Amino acid sequence: MTPTKPGIVTVSLNSAIDQTLECPGFTAGAVNRVTSETRTAGGKAINVAAFLAGGDLPITATGFLGADNTQVFEALFQERGILDRCLRLPGSSRVNIKVVDRMGGTVTDLNLPGLQVPDGALQKLTETLDALARDNSCFVLSGSLPAGMQEDAYATLTARLRSRGAIVVVDTSGAPLKHAVAAKPDFVKPNVHELSELLGRALSDRTEVVRAARQLHATGIELVVVSLGAEGAIFVDGEGALLAVPPRVEVASTVGAGDSMVAGVLSARLAGRSLEECARYGTAFAAGKLVRVGPVPPSQERVQSLMRSVSIHSLSDA
Repeated sequence: MTPTKPGIVTVSLNSAIDQTLECPGFTAGAVNRVTSETRTAGGKAINVAAFLAGGDLPITATGFLGADNTQVFEALFQERGILDRCLRLPGSSRVNIKVVDRMGGTVTDLNLPGLQVPDGALQKLTETLDALARDNSCFVLSGSLPAGMQEDAYATLTARLRSRGAIVVVDTSGAPLKHAVAAKPDFVKPNVHELSELLGRALSDRTEVVRAARQLHATGIELVVVSLGAEGAIFVDGEGALLAVPPRVEVASTVGAGDSMVAGVLSARLAGRSLEECARYGTAFAAGKLVRVGPVPPSQERVQSLMRSVSIHSLSDA
């Protein structure tokens, strides 16, 4: 990936507000007391923008926001210096509620419905992307699709952006991912379940995962990263295949961990780093995020420290 113009644009079609409620001893069907509450702007592409902000390249966020609850997004953009090119649509962006019971070791998710995207909105977004492509080299299409949007939306946007010479990253799942990979983005990051679903077969062990990632790379996708959760991630490109295993860290929240890996790997890749350097940096960046709630990037000092503890294993024989 060699950028020809400065700037990264993240595209959020289904932005969300992540609301976390700390509720010791949470019991369904009973009155529960919440001890603390946090609200952060979310959605995968919004998270990626937040993780990348403050680096060497200007960051722009676009996509859709509900006009009724934009404040938390606008506050994030202003705080992190992210250029806001999001389209406002009638209604509210979805809210994802997590009820965290640290005493019981449980997390309960309550996901509210989100926006209904009106006719013509995708065309307006496409026009915005065309304009942004004149000054930005890289576009990150990340997250689920809102209700009423065609499953091939990411594929359509990928093909359009690639035709304009842009580098395209896709991180989604299900049918949108299946359509998108046919348009040959430069970088995809499925987890094992998503990769299995994409290829239509079970991936019973690590060897099968590596073969599947190589199969995806062979279709013309330059970089494939398969997340294995706490076990790390598999990285495949033209240089070969690697397994990167993160060091053990204290975990405050796993929300956005995959998005932080996308941000870390992408920033290293755009800087011209090798596959091993991208794997080490992206894994350390993701591990450093785990100690914070919300899309808060780790300091570069913390990332550099964690990089020394990332284990890299060659998978050339898999």
